[in-house]
Amino acid sequence: MALRVGIIGAGSIGCYVGAALQMGGAEVSFLGRERIASVTAECGLRITDFRGLDHHIKATDLRFYTDIAAMADRDCVIVTVKSGDTADIAADLAKVIDSRTVVISLQNGVGNAELIRQVIPNNTVLPGMIAFNVLQGDKACFHAGTDGAVIIQESAVAQELAGFFRASGTPFESHSDMRSVLWSKLLLNLNNPINALSGIGLKEELSQRAYRRCLAALQREALAAISAANIPIQKLTAVPAKWLPAALSLPDFVFQRLAQPMLAIDPLARSSMWEDLERGRKTEVEWLNGEVIRLAAEHGISAPVNEQIRQLVRLAEQGGRRDYTGRELLAIISA
Repeated sequence: MALRVGIIGAGSIGCYVGAALQMGGAEVSFLGRERIASVTAECGLRITDFRGLDHHIKATDLRFYTDIAAMADRDCVIVTVKSGDTADIAADLAKVIDSRTVVISLQNGVGNAELIRQVIPNNTVLPGMIAFNVLQGDKACFHAGTDGAVIIQESAVAQELAGFFRASGTPFESHSDMRSVLWSKLLLNLNNPINALSGIGLKEELSQRAYRRCLAALQREALAAISAANIPIQKLTAVPAKWLPAALSLPDFVFQRLAQPMLAIDPLARSSMWEDLERGRKTEVEWLNGEVIRLAAEHGISAPVNEQIRQLVRLAEQGGRRDYTGRELLAIISA
């Protein structure tokens, strides 16, 4: 019998991951908002990526629900809700699943799996992360515009999921030290607020030195806090993490020659934070820059650039600017 997978929070990431797993033969049930449920009921679900993947699942072949009770019979559930909703969704899950269900967190931030584990301590709860961006296009089409893998804590279910991801060509890895992986991913995700405040595509933004220098400043503060906490860093890109700020600060013509893999990005790609602001939703800035600020404070270090960017994103959530040039952002954080 195929592995029965539940996707909790079927937005951009959830729909993409669920469709990729179903493409590989898993029995997938999606839980999401009524808006997406209505669109998928009409159009089905389509996933594409920058490598050329284009797969459509007919509406009649989808199991899409808006009631969490539909997750009761799943062998494992993958949580992809925004970090601010983690505690509530864990409490709802506790009412419908039994201790045999494996729960996997594929969310931004570093503490979601532990929060879920506190609510449902009798279940196996595995941390995970996704190292690529997914953007919702027309109707129910979800496009992966950057390279990267799905990474989940080493486990039997991770080995099983690897086989299902293979059909879509979605890179998959399992890792024994997910705390290290999550903090390493957070370093890269610090570009989310820069992209959201720029108002332009990821490829165009990362091609401009001023924006990259802003990201480098955020990463330097994060690396100092991570080092103080003795957290090892994984190499998730072609450039080792400790060299990222220096690489990002290079002149454009040098960066574009030396860091081509970092620019292997579809021109359509945007950050999830840009999408949140575009749709009028609260962002995950507290689970990105906020995490850096808190870790730094725990070790007697300040993180003023992360604090400044956090404040700009909060203003953007309230209708503030989302079209800063790289020079403008750099001037603000350098003041």
